[in-house]
Amino acid sequence: MKLRRSMMFMPGNNPGMLQSAGIYGTDTVIFDLEDSVSIGEKDAARHLVANAIKYISRPCEVAVRPNHLSTPYGLDDLKAILPSRPDLIRLPKVETADEIKRVDELISEAEVKNNFTVGSIRMMGAIETAKGLMKAYDIATASPRMVALAIGGEDFIADLKTTRTKSGRELFVARGQLILAARAAGIQAIDTVFSDVNDDEGLFNETVMIKEMGFDGKSIVNPRQMRIVHQIFTPTAKEIEYAERVIAANNDARARGLGVVSLNGKMIDTPIVDRAERVLAYAAAVSGHRGGNNHE
Repeated sequence: MKLRRSMMFMPGNNPGMLQSAGIYGTDTVIFDLEDSVSIGEKDAARHLVANAIKYISRPCEVAVRPNHLSTPYGLDDLKAILPSRPDLIRLPKVETADEIKRVDELISEAEVKNNFTVGSIRMMGAIETAKGLMKAYDIATASPRMVALAIGGEDFIADLKTTRTKSGRELFVARGQLILAARAAGIQAIDTVFSDVNDDEGLFNETVMIKEMGFDGKSIVNPRQMRIVHQIFTPTAKEIEYAERVIAANNDARARGLGVVSLNGKMIDTPIVDRAERVLAYAAAVSGHRGGNNHE
């Protein structure tokens, strides 16, 4: 299991932040070449990011958000950064499966040219418009490189012609549909950023909500947000202990040839066993991440 509890954006034109990107402990760092970089700094930023990728310390997953291929900058972004072998390309504003397939082709060409293992660079797509959401499943299944869908809340809200609320109710339907598409495709779902870095209570409440909805992680914009996000997405000792008891009861029932599994007088059915296995897999991934061994 690959942890993506936190995916932290870093501006690609900030050398100081790029140099220290690996020290924060976020599961994924996203070097941003899109919204956070002004037009006049696009060229310099892509070369800074290409060099930063080579030297960032792992086990932090290294992702890059290039500009969209429809812009004058997207193709140059990919040509500059792919030879440095990022772990992941996070594509912005995806609306069709063809966009994923085109970038897949460019990545494959770069892998062959640079003698990388074909398929080693992963992809995820950010859904930021209603049109993109309507095609979310097609996007999610457009390439075997796809590991996640993300929702870009601010752009999506603008596309809906509404405003951001503290409760997030304006994104509830979109979040739910994105999770359904991701789960149907067998990939992860990542939530949008919470932009107010001074509102810890708001971040906590929103992260609890999106975890309960089924998201696997959250995009963040500041290292201070990571602690809260990790706290919510990391299984507690109580959850781990209960999951271990569920698995033990299930194994015991199977060994004895029993058709019904029970724990403390309550029936344990297959969905409960599946959830317990997920909790333990998540806990193991957290432990592995701390030890530097977090794999896809």
